[in-house]
Amino acid sequence: MNKFVLIMAGGVGSRFWPASRRERPKQFMDFLGTGKSLLQLTYERFSKEFEDAHIYIVTNSNYKKLVQEQLPNLPQGNILGEPVGKNTSAAIAFGCFKIHELHGKSNVIVSPSDHLILDGDVFMKTIKTTLEFVNENKALVTIGIKPTRPDTGYGYIQYVDMPVTDDICQVKTFVEKPNKEMAEELLKSGDFVWNAGIFAWNTESIIQEFKKYLPEISSLFGKLKGKWGTDKEENIIAEIYPQCKSISIDYGILEHSKMVYLSPGSFQWSDLGTWLSLFENAEKQENNNAIIGSNIKAYNTEGSLLYNDDEKPLVTNGIKDLIVVKSDGIVLVCHNSKEQDVKQIVNDLKSKYKEKFT
Repeated sequence: MNKFVLIMAGGVGSRFWPASRRERPKQFMDFLGTGKSLLQLTYERFSKEFEDAHIYIVTNSNYKKLVQEQLPNLPQGNILGEPVGKNTSAAIAFGCFKIHELHGKSNVIVSPSDHLILDGDVFMKTIKTTLEFVNENKALVTIGIKPTRPDTGYGYIQYVDMPVTDDICQVKTFVEKPNKEMAEELLKSGDFVWNAGIFAWNTESIIQEFKKYLPEISSLFGKLKGKWGTDKEENIIAEIYPQCKSISIDYGILEHSKMVYLSPGSFQWSDLGTWLSLFENAEKQENNNAIIGSNIKAYNTEGSLLYNDDEKPLVTNGIKDLIVVKSDGIVLVCHNSKEQDVKQIVNDLKSKYKEKFT
């Protein structure tokens, strides 16, 4: 089986502001205290089954050097630089069209670079099963996670409760991030899973669906035929990328395609999308506090996330259920229940201060 993994590492991670900034997005940071960035952990997870020549990274052009520093064993041609962010459809087309031309029909796993995945052996078993299915079927497969709570921060997928195989079901519908009431109903129904944003297909199948549902993007990447891997690739990418429609692969293809399937994953997973999700997954210390970084002193502090990457100390006293982040001279203090507002706060700061603090 000809198999590849395409890791998407182009986002800024604004919900982790002020630690995650344009110059150092969250995928390049060690949020878990392991001594390795989230990108490095993702690479290590896949490198047990995929050789370096078959691991591709798509990232912002400005981050190519960071990728090279953190993953020095990867061939430089496997680090794909986007001149501008255009959402996941363009990023996936970039990787899959290139893999298809250079290696022929190939089976590809598409994965975010910044998720937390425990139970690595169970995860890789799911990956193998999914790759075997797309190798034998014209199918686009998304991996779903059984929900444990009515979370409003995730998209949901409803599946047909009549498996195509022991491990694969057909998808019935996608539901975008719901409100609290709807999330509770989805959880109660029992036939919805969280959308983990991890996909599998063979390159022929996904290129066929690009031609059908996103023909403009397909046509633009068609200009690279015969030029992938040459000295013309970078200039053509710079020309076509700004013309790509900015749309997610979910909206652009998966919600329309007739060949979408689900592989239910039973491994522990979090998209680590917010400070609260980091708090929930981090090791807790005294009084249920998650303390990440150095020079932190907590007095009479309970149920809080304290993060400091600054040389100067962070000290708290008499607080409960707060997120307190100190990074590069900027301090964020936020109640756990308001952590979804951080992205809007960053947008407000951009409006007032341009890009000075973001």
